[in-house]
Amino acid sequence: MFDVGIDIEDIERFQKYAKTDRFIKLCFTDYEIEYCYSQKNFARHLAVRFCAKEALIKSLSKEQQSLSFVDIEIRNDPQSGKPEIFCSRFKDYEFKVSLSHDKDKAIAIVCRIK
Repeated sequence: MFDVGIDIEDIERFQKYAKTDRFIKLCFTDYEIEYCYSQKNFARHLAVRFCAKEALIKSLSKEQQSLSFVDIEIRNDPQSGKPEIFCSRFKDYEFKVSLSHDKDKAIAIVCRIK
């Protein structure tokens, strides 16, 4: 089975959300928070990771029942820098992710293979 999910977000929203600790803790893991806030434009990195999580959920369709954003973690491979998805609830699935952002928008696409 092969499914795709895609999401796009306004980066400006995440500039505002970043001031709300509750939102950040509900949507991002400690690793992601540390990584994003270590970057020059942290809002871009938050937004693109949020997009990836939304895209993953869309790729799972009905199977994602009660999957929370912190069940999903977006990391960068230490050697290549490529983004990777970790989702312990769906270990049997293979996910491919592509992230992109510009000045105003962030976008991610996730392909699920099972």
